[in-house]
Amino acid sequence: MHLNKVTLHPDKYPTKESYPFCLPVFQKTLRIDFDSPVTLFVGENGTGKSTLLEAIAIACGIHIWRNSERSRPEYNPYEDQLHQYISMQWKNGRVHGSFFGSKIFQHFAELLDEWAAADRGQLNYFGGKSLTTQSHGQSLMSFFRSRYQIRGLYLLDEPETALSPKSQIELLALLDKMSRDGHAQFIIATHSPILLACPGAKIYSFDYSAVQPVHYEETDHYRLYKSFMENRNKFVGPNDEK
Repeated sequence: MHLNKVTLHPDKYPTKESYPFCLPVFQKTLRIDFDSPVTLFVGENGTGKSTLLEAIAIACGIHIWRNSERSRPEYNPYEDQLHQYISMQWKNGRVHGSFFGSKIFQHFAELLDEWAAADRGQLNYFGGKSLTTQSHGQSLMSFFRSRYQIRGLYLLDEPETALSPKSQIELLALLDKMSRDGHAQFIIATHSPILLACPGAKIYSFDYSAVQPVHYEETDHYRLYKSFMENRNKFVGPNDEK
């Protein structure tokens, strides 16, 4: 592991009334230990897992690619401030890394094309092909295979979004291999029961008032998918079944 621990400081929050500081999970959770090369954040939408993942990235000095800012009907001055109220404990000093988010990957791929227009060799770092000329799933796997061979800390926010089940299994195998090689550490927010099955991974659930470690079979995602596969008629009425 490169990153050993993240400590949250609720006593220093500028407010407890606005997002994300209003979430119970950020008021009750004081620390998260990373004692496995792969750590998985799981929980329902809105529980704070992606917000914490981004805060960790920023606190670690990892750049997050952004599209240009859009106007919003309501402005929250606290929305992007969580990183100021967490502290990191490294094993042997800070390492480089990257943040992947499915919503911002297309922006990165387009920027890469612009760089490659001046120096086509830039594409050699990502399989030799433009990421925008491949299907979304293919471009993601090209990026993952190339980037995760480099020593570092890697944060991924719901990478399964554009991946087929087969590609998710390919990513699962890649995570297992890269983490066992000892040079890469992964922190991943996911809804995928396939990725949650990563061997030896530590799973943290955000579905409690404070973040709790859980076993794979205890996750709602595993239970729901298992129940659906065993009795799909329970979820799909006879008039809706195809």
